[in-house]
Amino acid sequence: MARESSFNKKSRAVLLVVLGLFSIGQLFPLVWLIDFSLCKSGDVYGANILKIPNPPQFINYYLAWRDGKIPQYFINSVIVNVTSVLLVVLFSLMMGYAFVRMEWKWSNKVLTYVLLGLMIPIHATLLPNFVIFRQLKMLDSYFALIIPYVAFSLPQAVFLMTGFIGSIPRALEESAIIDGCGIFRILFQIILPLSKPALVTITVTTFLNTWNEFIMAATYLTSDKFRTLPFSVYNFAGQYASNYAVQFAVMTIVALPSLIVYIALNEQVTKGVTLGAVKG
Repeated sequence: MARESSFNKKSRAVLLVVLGLFSIGQLFPLVWLIDFSLCKSGDVYGANILKIPNPPQFINYYLAWRDGKIPQYFINSVIVNVTSVLLVVLFSLMMGYAFVRMEWKWSNKVLTYVLLGLMIPIHATLLPNFVIFRQLKMLDSYFALIIPYVAFSLPQAVFLMTGFIGSIPRALEESAIIDGCGIFRILFQIILPLSKPALVTITVTTFLNTWNEFIMAATYLTSDKFRTLPFSVYNFAGQYASNYAVQFAVMTIVALPSLIVYIALNEQVTKGVTLGAVKG
């Protein structure tokens, strides 16, 4: 027993060391980004991995906010992302319930078809979507981003919702049917509240995937009127020179909302994934 206890303590110590090193490795890019965002632009070049700003150049954040058009791009990002998240949550809830609870002929085949979307890379759809959006005169608009964001987020969201709804007891719905509830009342008054952990997980993952997305935004958007927050970095990149310190400040500002959302809802995300996995 003493040997087993000693072995368990050593294993735990090794595990803590490994996890600590892994955490440092994950946090270092953020620390590095904030560090150089407070330096002068010329201080970026050098052999030092980290450099203590002396004095800290907080003016970089002022320039990033003023010249990077961050307020305008931020509003566009909020419009695109909030709309995308709401649509993904609504569609995944309805589709998940239809696949799990409703009996219809092609349900399994359609579910498989939807989940195949997890295997399609974004780059494979850029040109076809560009041609389609151009023919429909949808380029350079909010819909040019909302539609593909929703389409690429739905397979993962439906996968999570089908697993979670499958863990909800059918007796609750049967009792509601006896009381005279219709399908939409069951969905939004019974299934929706019970699915809160899964819906929070879908909300966070969709937000994180779309907030910093740039490839589709750069392909489908051409004017500042609809451009999103990642475009702010390009306002400080010239043909022959770039203000890297201010670019780092912009990237810090862009990353801040997603970081706050993840930290605030991290526990709910973990709970939503584990509940669906354990009970399903």
